[in-house]
Formats: sequence, structure tokens, C-alpha cells
Amino acid sequence: MATRIDRRFADLAREGRAGLVTFLMAGDPDYDTSLAIVSALPRAGADVIEIGMPFTDPMADGPSIQAAGLRALKGGQTLAKTLRLVREFRRGDAETPVVLMGYYNPIYIYGVERFLTDAIAAGVDGLIVVDLPPEEDDELCIPALKAGLNFIRLATPTTDDKRLPAVLANTSGFVYYVSITGITGSAAPNAARVSDAVARIKRHTKLPVAVGFGVKTAHNAREIAQGADAVVVGSALIDRLSASLDTEGRATVDTVNAVTQLVSELADGVRSVRRVAAE
Repeated sequence: MATRIDRRFADLAREGRAGLVTFLMAGDPDYDTSLAIVSALPRAGADVIEIGMPFTDPMADGPSIQAAGLRALKGGQTLAKTLRLVREFRRGDAETPVVLMGYYNPIYIYGVERFLTDAIAAGVDGLIVVDLPPEEDDELCIPALKAGLNFIRLATPTTDDKRLPAVLANTSGFVYYVSITGITGSAAPNAARVSDAVARIKRHTKLPVAVGFGVKTAHNAREIAQGADAVVVGSALIDRLSASLDTEGRATVDTVNAVTQLVSELADGVRSVRRVAAE
């Protein structure tokens, strides 16, 4: 059965363009502002929304996303509140795919079976859990797939052709290609290398490939869109959000618009690249 993610990428292929995937941390800087931002993302041009699950030890995240997670946790954000945020978002949007991204520990503490039941009820479409390798698929990946959620795996520049089949074995929805080695928010990716890497991954799978890490501007997004099925932007959005906060780290009247304005610019960059539409 096709998921919202499957349908969205099929629509993008028919439109002949790449998609824009936006990442923001749930509850950053507070629950109500976070919900307002997430609810405004589709109108600003986001095709898929990734929502971070705050965690105290985010090993793959750079300073911007770490700070966002700490702001959210300080504001009382929990996994239960993150699921509530998705439920409230769904009241106004039944179509935009929502992916929860984070680490396994909060899900394990919540309880895998309970989490999957509540995530589906809330309207979650997929999961990215960065610290669960394929060897641990029985922990969450297989149960998630059986429950009807997409489980999205990360591939990196160091994922060679020998390792790639294991990474892709139970991946669904799309493949998230991490375009640079290191943590989130690092240097901008090289567009030519990204195109080569996407082509290599596509020799192993028919799934769409979304590319993230280091995309900060509309120009970056346009370059990456030439070789990817979607462009993922996170740290740049969080930096824009952070810059709009007051000296106490609280939202201001500018916060929601500051984020959505950058999303609109990124969407324009992505959508300026046209391809041959799928039949």
C-alpha cells in the first residue's frame, strides 16, 4: 500500500522536479511556536517535513541542531508532545508527508509497540533513526514496516558498494544520502560528487534519493536538485530560527516568518530545476 511519502515522490516525478524536505526540531523554541512553524511549512514550499525528536545525546548532530534540541528539552518537549504536535498538524493538513527523525533511546523508553501505534494514529508516515544500523533491524525497522511506516535509511560517502545492499535491504520511502562526512551543518556539498553518488545509489535501488547535510542557500539547493530527487535542509532553517529569538531564547513576532521566508527561497531554488516528467 502506497504511503504519503510514496505518493508525494510519485507526484514530484510527474511534475518533473525535485522536492524540498525541511527539518526542524519539535518544540523549538517552544511547543506553540514549533506547531505554528510546522503548520506553515507546506504553504512556504516544503514537500516533506522532517521533525526532530529531541534527545540529550545527539551524536550525529552539529551545534545548531544540538542547540535546538536543548531549547526544546528545556521547554518541556517530550516524545509524547512530539506525537501530539503531529496530530495537531494533521488537523489542517492530511497530505504532506511527516517523518520523525532522531535516535532510538527515546523510542525504546517510550516502548516500541506503543510508539508505533501512537505514531500511526498521530499521522506519522516514516522514521529516520540514525543510530540503528541494519544489523539491528529487528529492534524497530521490521516492526515499523509491518505497521505501515516507511523506514528511511541513511547512506554516506563512505557507504561502499559492498555495504550498500545491507543499508537498502529494508529501506522504504526514500534513501537519505548524507552528502558530506561529519556532523550536520558542515560545509556545503559538492554538486558534481553528489550527482555521481546518487547515480551509484540508484544502481542498487529504485527508491528516490534525498540529499542533505550542508545545504544552506537557494543556490546550494538548486545545484543539488539537479542530481537528486529531493533536497534536505535542516541546520540553515534552525540557524534562521535561532537568529530570530530574543536574548532569553524565546520566540519573537519574527520567528515563524523568518523560517518560512527561507523555506520559500529554498523552494524557489529547488523548483527552478526542471526535468523530464515521468509518464
